[in-house]
Amino acid sequence: MVSLRDLLAVAQIRPADGTGEELPRGLEGVVVAETSVGDVRGLEGFYHYRQYSAVDLAARRSFEDVWHLLFDGELPDRTESARFVREVAGMRALPPGVADLLPALASMGGPLDALRTGISMLGAELGWQPSIDIDDAELRTQALRLCSVVPTLLAAIFRLRNGQDPVPPRPDLSHAANYLWMLSGQEAPAAHVRAIEQYLVLTIDHGFNASTFAARVIASTGADLAAAIGGAVGALSGPLHGGAPSRALDMLDSIGTPDRADQWIRDAVKRGDRIMGFGHRVYKMDDPRSLFLRGVARPLGGSLPDFAEQVERTIVDVLAELKPGRQLYTNVEFFAGVVMDTCGISREMFTPTFASGRTVGWSTHVMEQVRENRLIRPAARYVGPAAPQPVPAT
Repeated sequence: MVSLRDLLAVAQIRPADGTGEELPRGLEGVVVAETSVGDVRGLEGFYHYRQYSAVDLAARRSFEDVWHLLFDGELPDRTESARFVREVAGMRALPPGVADLLPALASMGGPLDALRTGISMLGAELGWQPSIDIDDAELRTQALRLCSVVPTLLAAIFRLRNGQDPVPPRPDLSHAANYLWMLSGQEAPAAHVRAIEQYLVLTIDHGFNASTFAARVIASTGADLAAAIGGAVGALSGPLHGGAPSRALDMLDSIGTPDRADQWIRDAVKRGDRIMGFGHRVYKMDDPRSLFLRGVARPLGGSLPDFAEQVERTIVDVLAELKPGRQLYTNVEFFAGVVMDTCGISREMFTPTFASGRTVGWSTHVMEQVRENRLIRPAARYVGPAAPQPVPAT
């Protein structure tokens, strides 16, 4: 366990009435808390959930098993896994009060806007109290319900926005299979189910990213679970955090053919455009999620995975030439879009699909924050005009 002295030294924290010599923009590299949920080792190209490699978990275990790992701290055996699957599958139905308002929700902005509002409505409908007023068991039950309901809410919103009736959840299907069922009204091929499940496992958590940190800050106030997760969805709605998968595919559409990639990227860099799907705040080498999803995409078939790989190679080479030393590689969003598109998920649902799995990670962090809570209240360095100055007369 890291001592408080070491933690403060690493974080460059100073008393509120003092001044720190280093103020990294965006809190980059600043340690703000301790966690046992997982970690991201950017310089190694490695990340883990609890004590297990996230990539190994995606390769070998189900989404529900990893959900159990995050919530309860250990991977389940077969009996425990079957019990957990039954428990969460029985929580998928929307409360009547929320279900009745689905048409109005679906008309509110995009799917993430509707999800944020729907989560607030869910908390109000179920009478969720501030986290400071309930015990661990009650908060865990709320979190299980929320994580089970979010895919139902998202699928219903998507179908209503496209003039279709919602498809009720099926308790006999896995989490990923049920999500695809509710989106399309048809059972998805096993290969598609497993591909989406692996994507959800890969993205269930990823350190103290913007949305996770937002959830923990809100939880630290003692607010209820719906407020914390609604805030996380709000953070995710920003294109710099959660909007890249669809934008990466839009880029592929704009490029059109592999032979146009070289000139396209050179023109984009010259204009100063952001290259969506490339570069990561933490990884300074290949994103392990991107590497894994590249392998997931290949056997799915179709022309898109091969085209994406050709464009990826060209863009990496051109970026290495034009931006030497920047180490810009594909991040998770690039091949995530390829996998989801190949599995029939609409582009407007790429980021919401990410949110459906990340809700588990957010909820895990909220529960951890609440267990040993202290209000998160950092200081800022004032850089405005010297004070106090006389207030001028009118």
